Amino acid sequence: MLRRIKSEPERAGRAEPVPRAEPAEGAPPAPPAPPAPRAGVVESVADWSAGHRTAAIAGWLLLVVVAVMSSSLLPGEQVNATDPGEAGRGQRMISELDAGDSIRENVMIRPRTGTDPAAGRAATEDLVAALRAMPDAVRDVGSPLGAHGGRWLSEDGTADLVTFEVLGPDAEFGAHYEAASAAVEKVERAHPGARVDQAGDSSLSSAVDDGIKDDMKRAEATSLPLTVVILLVVFGSLIAAGIPLLLAATAVAGAFGLLDTLGRWVPFNSAASAIVLLIGMAVGIDYSLFYLRRIREERAAGRPVREALRIASRTSGHAVVVSGLTVMVCMTGLLFTGVDVFKGLTLGTVLVVGLAVLGSVTVLPALVAALGDRVDLGRIPWLGRRRTAAGRSRFWTAVAEKVVRRPLLTGGTAALLLALMALPASGMHLQDATQIQSLPRGVSAAADAGARMQRVFPGAATPARVVVSDDSPEVRAAVDALHEQAARSDGALREPITTAPVGGALVVRVPLAGAGTDAESGRALEFLRERALPATVGAVKGAEVAVAGRTATPYDFTRQVTARTPVVFAFVLVLAFVLLVVAFRSLALPLVSIALNLLSIGAAYGVLVAVFQGGRLESLLDFNAYGGVVSWLPLFMFVILFGLSMDYHIFILSRIRERWTGSPGGPDGDREAIVGGIAASAGVVTSAAAIMIGVFSVFTTLSAIEYKMLGTGMAVAILIDATVVRGVLLPAALALLGDRAWTLPGRGGGRGGSAEGHETDSDKTVSDRTVSDETDRDRTDRHQYGPSTTRA
Repeated sequence: MLRRIKSEPERAGRAEPVPRAEPAEGAPPAPPAPPAPRAGVVESVADWSAGHRTAAIAGWLLLVVVAVMSSSLLPGEQVNATDPGEAGRGQRMISELDAGDSIRENVMIRPRTGTDPAAGRAATEDLVAALRAMPDAVRDVGSPLGAHGGRWLSEDGTADLVTFEVLGPDAEFGAHYEAASAAVEKVERAHPGARVDQAGDSSLSSAVDDGIKDDMKRAEATSLPLTVVILLVVFGSLIAAGIPLLLAATAVAGAFGLLDTLGRWVPFNSAASAIVLLIGMAVGIDYSLFYLRRIREERAAGRPVREALRIASRTSGHAVVVSGLTVMVCMTGLLFTGVDVFKGLTLGTVLVVGLAVLGSVTVLPALVAALGDRVDLGRIPWLGRRRTAAGRSRFWTAVAEKVVRRPLLTGGTAALLLALMALPASGMHLQDATQIQSLPRGVSAAADAGARMQRVFPGAATPARVVVSDDSPEVRAAVDALHEQAARSDGALREPITTAPVGGALVVRVPLAGAGTDAESGRALEFLRERALPATVGAVKGAEVAVAGRTATPYDFTRQVTARTPVVFAFVLVLAFVLLVVAFRSLALPLVSIALNLLSIGAAYGVLVAVFQGGRLESLLDFNAYGGVVSWLPLFMFVILFGLSMDYHIFILSRIRERWTGSPGGPDGDREAIVGGIAASAGVVTSAAAIMIGVFSVFTTLSAIEYKMLGTGMAVAILIDATVVRGVLLPAALALLGDRAWTLPGRGGGRGGSAEGHETDSDKTVSDRTVSDETDRDRTDRHQYGPSTTRA
């Protein structure tokens, strides 16, 4: 076979122009060659970055530095999120007073089994005396020893409850809390025959917060090394593996810098920080994978670096931009909930994804152009040589070939399997975990104490907080009437009902029946809001009343999110449909893509309900089922998964369309294009999915049940999407649709078009000139799978 020797311009990264042949004498003049189509925006930006490497790299670093330093340039404090509904109104009433808050602790004392029953009462007496001896640290000590002492006594009379208010101001609160806790511990040591359990506002909040902080540190310490290992396996060299990490890390750093600045107007909390970090690392690495693997394919086909970059930007770059826009559009759907915590999460995700997209079309091409073939330096022994060369997946090639031969049978079977997996989702019950239920037993002493206290004094550790705008004698008298309401509530309202002044307002704590967030607690909350309060405190003229607390907050949150969920779903689906129609110029393809995404998300919902709501795998995953699924998780999973899954979904469709555009047509050409696209994209899609599955699987090892649910649901959904949907359902659907998948109704053709990301006339010129470089294996591959990757 003839082999062409590359010229100097080509070795330097420039394709040498082909001389035009002069027409024979007497022959009619040849028609003028059609002008080459203009490069798209993505290709133009990437080409400029590759030609101005220093400016592109320096500009990106400057952008990141300015973003990180921006918060120091603007004065002001971070704004706090406010909960929705009546609970949020009560929260605002307290915060607007700027007089601190009411922090109350509870201590349950009872004799240990086999000891003198009087041991518990002796410990109670010593604890009450110790707390009353520190009036600067605590106040309003309630116990069975005082007036109406029966309210602080268990129903069977064997357990005592001691309650007290920890005083501020904020600067001294920590010392006061430590002094009170030390007194409790001293009493426990002095009375070995008594069991002492402390759980309250500060102790339970600290337990959950400390658990979350420890979980986040563990997740970061585990996920980063796991990501590095996967990247080394994917690329086989240190330099190539480091580029995706560099892009992701700088994008995340820049996003957090901007969030720190914008946090003066938009609330952003620590839980959202962890999610934004994971999404930023995932999309930053994914976008780099798409680019670098395509560049390697083109380099392996003999393309110069600049030409490989142009083709990669026109194909993979186009897919990256569409994917990024889809993720950002999907995330903005959360704004329709009207919930503050979703505002910060939406802003953070849009910023980090936008920066990752910007970096992938600017600094990434500049880095690749600057490194050239040195991108494969630092090869890993036994792995680098094999990974450096781009290739097709034999496994997914075999799967796709079987699917396209019998698409109805294979696709129908896969769809039925996912539908069966989704069945448990029909019984999903949205219910948040209480502070007591969030952590597994043995992780936190305060949470374990709270669980024991809940069984003896229901609602005492996490009572409803009734905020009354006025602390007048009339209000105090009305609060006294609440005891009568509790006595006539058939157990819905419990004792002890306590009060604490905050500024000019009054905070009334009312223990509720139930576990805290279950249906029984919800009914008790409704009784308090709709019957007990209107007949007492609510009847005081001029008094504004709002019920907040650990039951009211998730209750109001769930109701608002549930009411707005159809709007969010409709917004995401419609906008995703429009984006896909514009990207692929097809109606059938967006509908199929949306249906497949909904099917995989539904299957993930089913697994979530079966495992966590149904209590399966409790011992394996180390959690305590409480009969529900966290209220924010299904909507959050829908939005995130719809966006993230589109990353590699769009990438696969782009690769298939490239081959379909240049195929000869007919059923055989369509099947070859499908198999070729699946095979060529399998490596990068599997790698991207493996990184996301690995990162989210780390969440299943954390303590809080909320994170276990998030990690399990996300990992299962991505696994389903990257295997069953990508390998079976998508090729089956495309095989059944044929040409209808790629064209708009009433508009035929589409093959050989020059849409951005597809083959153009200028690309054909380059392909024709390098055809002599192709080996017999290249020709065989092109015949078997449609146009080779060298034809962009």
